[in-house]
Amino acid sequence: MMKFLKFLLLFVFVQVSAQQGGMWIPSLLKGMNEDEMKTLGMKISAEQIYSINKSSIKDAVPQFDNKCTAEVISDQGLILTNHHCGFDAVQDHSSVEHDYITDGFWAYKMQDELTNKGMVVSFVVRIDDVTSKVLEGTTSLTESAKQDKIRSNIALLIKTSPKEAWQENMIKTFYNGNQYLLFVLEIFRDIRLVGTPPSSIGKFGDVTDNWVWPRHTGDFSLFRIYANKDNRPAEYSSDNVPYKPKYFFPISIKGLKENDFTMVLGYPGTTQEYLPAVAVEQILNTIDPTKIELRDVTLKVLDGFMRKDNAIKIQYAAKQATIANAWKKWKGEMKGLKKADAVGAKRKFEKEFQEKVISSGKQAEYGSLLSDFEKNYAEINDYALAKAFWDETVIRNGEILSAGYKLYQLEQLYTTKGEAAFNERRETLVKGWGDFYKDFNASVDKKVFEQLVGLYSTKYPKQFLPASLSNINPENLANEIFSTSRLVSFEKVKELLTGDSKTVLEKLNNDKGFQVTKAMADAHLKNVAPKYDEINMKITATQRNLYESHFGAISKKQDFP
Repeated sequence: MMKFLKFLLLFVFVQVSAQQGGMWIPSLLKGMNEDEMKTLGMKISAEQIYSINKSSIKDAVPQFDNKCTAEVISDQGLILTNHHCGFDAVQDHSSVEHDYITDGFWAYKMQDELTNKGMVVSFVVRIDDVTSKVLEGTTSLTESAKQDKIRSNIALLIKTSPKEAWQENMIKTFYNGNQYLLFVLEIFRDIRLVGTPPSSIGKFGDVTDNWVWPRHTGDFSLFRIYANKDNRPAEYSSDNVPYKPKYFFPISIKGLKENDFTMVLGYPGTTQEYLPAVAVEQILNTIDPTKIELRDVTLKVLDGFMRKDNAIKIQYAAKQATIANAWKKWKGEMKGLKKADAVGAKRKFEKEFQEKVISSGKQAEYGSLLSDFEKNYAEINDYALAKAFWDETVIRNGEILSAGYKLYQLEQLYTTKGEAAFNERRETLVKGWGDFYKDFNASVDKKVFEQLVGLYSTKYPKQFLPASLSNINPENLANEIFSTSRLVSFEKVKELLTGDSKTVLEKLNNDKGFQVTKAMADAHLKNVAPKYDEINMKITATQRNLYESHFGAISKKQDFP
């Protein structure tokens, strides 16, 4: 597998009897990968999978909403994706009167299809290797300077690499920074909901069966891509027409036979397969347990409210599903790591790796990699724990804290960029917060706040904890904030942001909800984030060198565990 793959096309090939296959970038299939697939039973060519000169399978496999894979299944732009991938849209269109979450939704004519603000579907037009250009001028630089130069090179390449006016460039990294690929994209922004089954089908088994196989859920939903009259990407317009794809999948009802060749084309997430033993140990003993505990208390609060009130159930359905998805994954991850003795297996591999370094005479280049990992992961441990608390409490699960942090960023923007930038960001916040507060319930978030801040004040690393959160009573603090803060409703937030910049900042700093968030943000951004980033940059460089050693100078690819 490969690292940092949030927006990269990959294949997974599996042949049941031989248990062979791999994961490959489609533009690099010709040659050994194609030969291997054909020996496993593939009857099409690599050119039919990926081509820049004519239509190919890649043209029917877009990324859905920057997070999932979809398949084009008609010449009218109809796409198929997972139920959970389209669940945000289903929830957004639902109400107590029209509960599409519970009952499902079907548009029986195109005029009934529902628009989705902000949703995108992205097609890969072309993939080019730009590694040498990205790394140009970085050879003798320090790691920090090297990353700055890489970012500068990437920005220039995105701006100058050839594309059509309606297309966009994106560059992503593979192999821990050893390879960079340019993706030329066509991003469609008029995507309409066509159909989704009721949750009793689309979420059958729900959290219990999630991340467990086999599953028996009807995990699908249907959307349609709309384009302008020239069949190109466009913002929503009633004049737009169904997209005419370059290629779409015919539907077969023949079924599969044992030992049939299977190929999956799509957009996987990230992989941590190549982490060292000490990193896996930290995930197992520190990071995952912390994140699980914080999400566990959040989910219990949401579940209690959602079972009693259908309006709250609709408001929090998508958020609950998102929180529960990673929560269940991490629980399974811990179970699997323990069952497989992953740390022990990594230690064994690393011992063999060190022996290969010595026998190959590469001590100068790679001899200190493992000891560097041990040193850096020991140093980053408390900072990583603090970051996990911050991410789960402020960024993801505490809604009033998340709102407060956006206002904290607004204050920082005024300090660094001035009045014009402040006013522009303020206007953007007010426009966007209508959707946020539509699905916000102060009673729910008050209980979530109590639980999260209670854990934050007692289990967050003491050396970084703001004094205002030391020895607090979480229930009393929640009562004070949710009875006085203007962050608890859209109308009050708009009042808070009304006036000139000086007036707004004065009102912000007198708001108890903002004060608590600011104390947490100051502590994190001044005491945790800079040191975390500094150590993590060292880890990233070591990881890149480890990957280079195994896929280059020392071992063959299959030697890597």
